[in-house]
Amino acid sequence: MTIIQYGDFQGQYDALLEPALRRIVKNHPGETRLVWRPYPLLDVNDKALFAAIAAEAARRQGRFWEMHDLLFDHYRDWADETPEKLAGMLDKYAADLGLDLTRLRDDLSSGEINQLLADDVEQARKVGVLGTPVLVINCVPYTGPLEYTTLETTIRLALLKPRQFVEYPGVVIDVHKSYTATLRTVKGDMTLTLFARQAPAAVNSFVFLARKGWYDGNTFYRVLPGRAAYTGDPSDTGLGGPGYLFAREIDSGLRFDAPGVVALNNAGQDTDGSQFFITFAPAPEFDGLYTIIGRVTSGLDVLSRLTPRDPQAQPDAPPGDTIDTVTVTEN
Repeated sequence: MTIIQYGDFQGQYDALLEPALRRIVKNHPGETRLVWRPYPLLDVNDKALFAAIAAEAARRQGRFWEMHDLLFDHYRDWADETPEKLAGMLDKYAADLGLDLTRLRDDLSSGEINQLLADDVEQARKVGVLGTPVLVINCVPYTGPLEYTTLETTIRLALLKPRQFVEYPGVVIDVHKSYTATLRTVKGDMTLTLFARQAPAAVNSFVFLARKGWYDGNTFYRVLPGRAAYTGDPSDTGLGGPGYLFAREIDSGLRFDAPGVVALNNAGQDTDGSQFFITFAPAPEFDGLYTIIGRVTSGLDVLSRLTPRDPQAQPDAPPGDTIDTVTVTEN
């Protein structure tokens, strides 16, 4: 996953965005990389070019990201000061980073880096960059809000794409047989009896995904005590799915009449996928709206031990509890 940022070290919104980008890269080690493309806004920021030159000079000594971080960490110390004040601060930053100060000063005063940055700006303009910050995620311009929660969701969904399937799977179950699924979680095990006859398409999808390891490592991304616990999305955003959708299967003989009913979550008509939920209590208001695929027949007490969380109401909710594995048994 590559995130390209066209940025200005003196840009106010670049400075505001910086903590979110650092947090995202930290969240996904080995999966994401951040690429900086300098775009100093010379018309509005008097030290933008100087700061960009300093970062490039540090890069030539193998310390670009360290200088990048220092400039943003101390943004308030220099952004509204004079260029001369920034020059003095750069000497200190260089010393802190162990840079060759003479070489750094030579690079700062040469026109070579200046021309290099001018070329970078020209290339950015050719692809439509007019201001900063601008993000491009895996070659696709990002147009959403420049804040952590939305960006993190976007990244998680993009990281999920390689795991998704191109179409609904072939038949992997026999409706004349019975199926149970064991959810091994960090809070204990739950056994589900699956309703293959009443919801053949949904159970077929569930069994297929379980055997592919789709559910392994998922968290209960939303847990509303007294109502339901939601899981089945490897992105843990509540927006991810297996890459295919299918129609609801409503059986009039199945109802949300007790705790432990297992059903597929959906976003409306014909949007069943991999996400499912388990009820804490009877929920008759769900009848006819969700495909019921089974019931918890053992380990219902595990539900009460799950960590309550509602990221919609609390974006920084505690981490959800993990499902280690889902194992399906055919009888």
